[in-house]
Amino acid sequence: MKPSSIVKSIILLLLFPLLLVNSVLHISGEEDVIRETTRPFEFDYFTWTLDALGLKAEQLSTNVAQYLDPIQQRKVIYDYIALVGKINTVSDKITKIYSDPTIKDPLQTAAADLVEQKSLEAQMSQLGPLAESVLQLQISYVVSRMGLATAGQPLPSLLYHVTPLPLALILSPRNIIEEKYDISLLPDVPLDQQVKIENSVQANTNLSALVVPVGGIGTYPTMVASTTDLSWLLEVICHEWTHNYLTVRPLGLNYETSSALRTMNETTADISGKEISAAVIRMFYPSLVPPPPSPSTSSSSQGSGSPSGGFNFNAEMHITRVTVDQMLAAGQIKQAEAYMEARREFFWNNGYQIRKLNQAYFAFYGAYAEVHGGEAGSDPVGPAVTALRNESPSLKVFLTRISKMTDFSQLEQAVRQYR
Repeated sequence: MKPSSIVKSIILLLLFPLLLVNSVLHISGEEDVIRETTRPFEFDYFTWTLDALGLKAEQLSTNVAQYLDPIQQRKVIYDYIALVGKINTVSDKITKIYSDPTIKDPLQTAAADLVEQKSLEAQMSQLGPLAESVLQLQISYVVSRMGLATAGQPLPSLLYHVTPLPLALILSPRNIIEEKYDISLLPDVPLDQQVKIENSVQANTNLSALVVPVGGIGTYPTMVASTTDLSWLLEVICHEWTHNYLTVRPLGLNYETSSALRTMNETTADISGKEISAAVIRMFYPSLVPPPPSPSTSSSSQGSGSPSGGFNFNAEMHITRVTVDQMLAAGQIKQAEAYMEARREFFWNNGYQIRKLNQAYFAFYGAYAEVHGGEAGSDPVGPAVTALRNESPSLKVFLTRISKMTDFSQLEQAVRQYR
């Protein structure tokens, strides 16, 4: 390992305690009760981080990506995306074979597929790290061009790793929609066990519980889910890097101080992730830039939120959230929970298979408020963040301003200055 890589690795290890965008439980009575249920299923971030840092140290020591020209870099990424697709296809085929009750010997039936799966995974062990290095290099270049770098390098350095992601157990008080706890569970906890965990916590506390999947986590290196969608992959990488950018600044340091600051943080990361990833696509993958929508198409489909276009998910979910907030404010907790279950069935009948619609659902999804309405309801935080970005001349100016904030009132004041 080169001396510069050693220094970088030391810096990453020192930064890690600051860069975990995830709730940490401080044991008390209520939390003791929760941990009795969750402890056997909780994710081990420490071990994962050490393993990921070891992988990144190897990448830094060779740094092959920087010697590839743009055409070679593109080929690496396209080959990687194609390989992910092949792995997904053979994995789905194996799962179906083992799930088919008419197949008496699934091991024999899937023998060739299992051999192919092992071969593909061996290829991924070689190609995956190189693909990560390429995207890290490309995103870092774009971030630097946007002025979001120190001495030519993003701070923190942009490091991510594709990995099976922990599930998140979201807990909200029943009388108000607010994320009180976010506990990371093992990625492979089966659905029936997830339901048992939710039910156990709800039976022993006055909390609403929901286990949800996530697309990325702001550890360091950041954790990103596997996908064949390059645009989505870039967006998540950039979203999670923005969390790390904010975490060493006032807004990020106060992530858990209030639900408003959490929404400010998540909405900022959504906006930043989309802008940076779009810039990467334009610069390095121009053939993937989507054509601009025609005026007729955009006006007719805007906000439909439905495969058929006849059901407006965003509008209906907005109505649901606003109604629930009003009922909870009036102390009608059981009525609000009955209403949410009725609305869940309504969404289900319209093609949206929501497993559980409760306070925890809104506490989690309502924080991602770049798109107005929906799960965020009438919460003014998300629209205020969007308004500040719209009035800022660049992403750099926007991030510089909002990253210094420690209270929603500061955001409100900044937005008022433009009006």
